[in-house]
Amino acid sequence: MSQRPHPELVVDGYPSRRPRWVELATSADHKDLGRILVTGSLGFLVLAALQLLLMRLQLAIPENSFLSPVTFNRLLSSYGTTAVFLFALPLAFGFLYYVAPLQIGARGTALPRVGQTGVALWVAGAAVLYATFLFTPSEAGINPLAPLTEAAYTADNGVNAWITGTGLATLGLVLLAIDLATTVRNLRAPGMAWRRLPVFSWVAAVASWLMLFIGPVLLAALTMLMLDRNYDAFFFTDGGGGAPLLWQHLSWIFFAGAYMLVVIFAFGAIAEVFSTFAGRPLPSRAVTMASLAAIAVIGTLAWMQNMLTSPIGIGWMYFAMLMSLALVVPVGLVFYNLIGTVSGGVGPSRAPLLYAAGAVFALSVGLAAELSHSLVGAAWNLKGTTDSTAATHFALGGGALLGGLAALHYWFPKMTGRTMGEAMARISFWAILVGLVVTFAPLFVTGAGEGQVIDAYKYYAGEGMSGWNLVSTIGSLLLLLGIVLALLNAIFSRTGGPRAGHDPWGGETLEWLALSPPDPHNFDVLPDVRSARPLRDIRAAVAKREGRAEPAGESRPVG
Repeated sequence: MSQRPHPELVVDGYPSRRPRWVELATSADHKDLGRILVTGSLGFLVLAALQLLLMRLQLAIPENSFLSPVTFNRLLSSYGTTAVFLFALPLAFGFLYYVAPLQIGARGTALPRVGQTGVALWVAGAAVLYATFLFTPSEAGINPLAPLTEAAYTADNGVNAWITGTGLATLGLVLLAIDLATTVRNLRAPGMAWRRLPVFSWVAAVASWLMLFIGPVLLAALTMLMLDRNYDAFFFTDGGGGAPLLWQHLSWIFFAGAYMLVVIFAFGAIAEVFSTFAGRPLPSRAVTMASLAAIAVIGTLAWMQNMLTSPIGIGWMYFAMLMSLALVVPVGLVFYNLIGTVSGGVGPSRAPLLYAAGAVFALSVGLAAELSHSLVGAAWNLKGTTDSTAATHFALGGGALLGGLAALHYWFPKMTGRTMGEAMARISFWAILVGLVVTFAPLFVTGAGEGQVIDAYKYYAGEGMSGWNLVSTIGSLLLLLGIVLALLNAIFSRTGGPRAGHDPWGGETLEWLALSPPDPHNFDVLPDVRSARPLRDIRAAVAKREGRAEPAGESRPVG
């Protein structure tokens, strides 16, 4: 009886490996896309810090002529766009997109091509925004308010380019949010119920739904603005049946939501770091997770806090104030849980813990200052002054900068297989923290005490502002130095840092079960999740099988 022939595979050789940049450019793997977002956003962080330094140099002395008014306005416009659309939001989504699928035990994302398209659109938007420096950048400010954006006031194409670039970047982030929300909803590991979801993955879900609400609002506003400028529409055109105030409502809905998104991202990263290094869970995970969702909703509903000096009805003013004051409850509960986590002591003080603690400090200062601006009476005196600049930068500096760098130092071993240099991390941390305080604390004084106007390119001698502005400029130089040192540390540590195992910190969530860096499919085998601390359960099962004592109720990080 003849045997059937077996199939035979013949190859002439292994296919040549493509360059890494080609693999990244064509990859739909959430880890590659997350790396692109994180790396790109950190690069734009340096550009934003450099733009801030140039503006501070102009304001270092009274009546300075270092920058012309036009150049200052262009730097100001680019700085605001870079800080929000090219640094803070993509940094948050970069880490969420990289970490959340690993934490929930997914082998990838639900809609990888949607996420890939989103990253491509974000890159295209960034390219358009910075290509404007080859001809005419926007001069319309951080939030280009109508009617200043009408063609009669800004006849060049700078605002058109800003609309296009910002719209592309926002659309890209919306697509990422669609993929991330779908992934957290549908691809959780067996037993990973919503109540067992890691805090950072819960933040991924909340942030994605928030972006799905605020992103289309801004896209609609940008579309209307483009039609006004180029096709004789009258959505915001004053005197043509339009309402300039409508742009303020639509844009501030987005910016208020984006502000809250960055804050809850930072809270999520801090919660993961504190819980790991303290070796214990949050005192109340359920309360923390509910509070983070409440912050996203209530904070966005408080968008008119930014319009208390605009001609809106007194009833709406008090509604905005009520929403802002209501934020005290969920924010206070989150702070209570974070501080309660580390109040019993922590393990070795490493760089992620330092950055997380610094983020808590900066966030507390910024959010407390923002609370004072929510009071209708105080807003009339503080809005439009550098006091509001300081409050916003403390909150976003604590959220995006220190919170983002805490996430970078914490998950860097997972992304590269190496830890970042500890000595350099400590130097950069103190430079950034001191630089942040020295840069923006004096602006509380010049704004609340001297009434220095926000976004003005000069001031005059004899107004009591000179010394404070000089100190602020020195602080911005120190801040830029700290940021550069942190990024150089990341660059050098990528190939030269100390090697890390798959779980250098002793974490208790599923991303630390994967290899470092993870395989393309993330996991070979996934366990059934039986609690909110699945890796601790695995260690206990292994210890029981080997006849060792099970881990105690609280564990310490090994890093």
